[in-house]
Amino acid sequence: MLKSRGTTVKSNETLQDELTGAVFHPLDDNLLITHGKGHLTFWTRRKDGFFERTDIIKPPTRTNITSIQFEMDGDVVTADGDGFITIYSVDSDGAYFVRLEFEAHTKGISSLIMLSEGTLLSGGEKDRKIIAWDSLQNYKKITETKLPEPAGGVRSIYPQRPGRNDGNIYVGTTRNNILEGSLQRRFNQIVFGHSRQLWALAVHPDDELFATGGHDKNIALWRRNKLVWTTQVAYEVVSLSFHPFGVALAAGSTEGHLIVLNAESGQPVATVRVCGSPLSCVAYNPGGDTIAVGSQNGSIYLFRVSRDGFSYKKSNKIRGSQPLTQMDWSTDGGFIQTTTADYDLVFWDVKALQAEKSAVAMKDIKWYSHNSTVGFLVAGIWNNRYYPMTSLIITGNRSAAHDLLVTGDADGYLRLFRYPCLSPKAEYNEEKVYSLQIAAARFLFNDKNVVTVGGTDASLMLWDVVDD
Repeated sequence: MLKSRGTTVKSNETLQDELTGAVFHPLDDNLLITHGKGHLTFWTRRKDGFFERTDIIKPPTRTNITSIQFEMDGDVVTADGDGFITIYSVDSDGAYFVRLEFEAHTKGISSLIMLSEGTLLSGGEKDRKIIAWDSLQNYKKITETKLPEPAGGVRSIYPQRPGRNDGNIYVGTTRNNILEGSLQRRFNQIVFGHSRQLWALAVHPDDELFATGGHDKNIALWRRNKLVWTTQVAYEVVSLSFHPFGVALAAGSTEGHLIVLNAESGQPVATVRVCGSPLSCVAYNPGGDTIAVGSQNGSIYLFRVSRDGFSYKKSNKIRGSQPLTQMDWSTDGGFIQTTTADYDLVFWDVKALQAEKSAVAMKDIKWYSHNSTVGFLVAGIWNNRYYPMTSLIITGNRSAAHDLLVTGDADGYLRLFRYPCLSPKAEYNEEKVYSLQIAAARFLFNDKNVVTVGGTDASLMLWDVVDD
């Protein structure tokens, strides 16, 4: 479907399978080419405005055409999921035919880019290779390079300075990294991203630093939007917490391991087997001498922490039955409040090692943090009159100054409230940039910024908190 200024001018049915792309021929504004799985079609615009369809590839052929480029004289160059590059020329009658076809990569080709001097670059998703071909010499191989395994395979290629012949390119990879370099020199990582689900987020207690951890087994430390270090660990990470003195970073894994890193260097200093269930929330007490680890099995595991924050010894276990999602310590370190997967608020007496049955007895307790999405002090984020009652709040966080509350919901809405937020009539500022849920949202230590992670889409965003 083609649109101009919001108005549909023409539409044509193509096929049921998804298309990989569509592009107008650079030398012919009346020729549109679409491509995808089992699909390569040329659409010629007639004088009446309708498009006449010519299928170059069609079912039952299942070849997946992944990328299209053009030679300087207009010949069409395609790449496919089987690793072949094909060049189509046009005969005297205007019909396209295969002029050349050759195997360029092992398995699939994800990207093609034709440089201005006639060099074609192809990128392999599986073999991680970038190969240069001379289109003026019948696609003779010029040179090739291979990306390191941690970078991932090639997803996309783009010249740093289009039109220049310096050969410098950007490479986007299958592991959410962006590299820069050329085939004549090494590639350097300029953007790091998590490549699988991203649920773990923690902020430094007294600096503009925050940490992220994902199912890709990477833990990263950031200073605002600049990467400080990354460390790959042995397990998928689902929760993070900074030591209150900022010296250590604790990570909970999907397999029940607690991993402790030196927060300055990113080097692992301890790994402790806690249980066989995911460790969905972790938190140090205000004094930093105890860490509480909340599990999907409903129990809380308590560990004594050494003065330097690097040694851990199991001290106690508080048994529970419902999976835990959020956790906060009281200011005096005597109590813990948790939110369960069913949005029950449960209080725990750390000394008695049992749940506190009387909610009234907890009404005057001061909380060191407030990440729980349920409770009296955050009641106004639920059943709010200004957004649907069905909105499910996934994450919440109180500012360091105790005057603001940020929340993220299952529909991707980020909202900023005043804290405490007691009334369902509470007003807020709202932004939506996530298509799915917001997994975690946290204020940086000075309350000038909010960091959010997107869970299944692995996105990471930094927000400015500004006065209207």
